[in-house]
Amino acid sequence: MLSRVKGLSRHFTEESLRSYLLDRSARRADGCLIVRGYGSRRDVHQKVAGRAWAHIAAFAVFIGGYDPDLDVDQRCGVPDCIEPSHLRQVSRAENCRDRRRNDKCRNGHDREIDEATGKYRRVCRACNREAQRRWRDRQSAEVARARATFGR
Repeated sequence: MLSRVKGLSRHFTEESLRSYLLDRSARRADGCLIVRGYGSRRDVHQKVAGRAWAHIAAFAVFIGGYDPDLDVDQRCGVPDCIEPSHLRQVSRAENCRDRRRNDKCRNGHDREIDEATGKYRRVCRACNREAQRRWRDRQSAEVARARATFGR
C-alpha cells in the first residue's frame, strides 16, 4: 500500500509513518490536524517522510485504499491539514471544479465577472493595464537611448 505513495521514504511501515505524522502534527480548535513539514511556511501543502505530500501519506495510512490516479482533497480547505475525516479522494476534474477563486487579484483589485462564463475573469484588467503601461515605458526609454546613442 505505501509503495504506491510517490516520494515516500521506503524505510517507513504503516505504523511508523502513522506515529511519525502524529508526532509532527498539532490539533487546532476548528478540528484540523495541522502537520509541520520540512519547510517553515504554513498554510501550504507540506512534504514529510522523504518527499511525499503529507496529506497523501496521511490518507494512505489513516484511511487506506489510496489510488494514485485520483487526487487527495481536504474538505476543510486547509492545505496542511491531515485530519482523516477531512480527507477524501476525488478525480482531478472534481478537485479543480471545487477550487475557490478569490474575488480580488493578488494586488488587491476587485475581479470582474466574465459575461460569457459567469465566473471571475482569470486575468485582472487593472493589473494587465499597468503591466502594459510599464512595458510601453521600457520600450520608449530603450528607443530614446538608441536614438541618443546613434545621433538621430
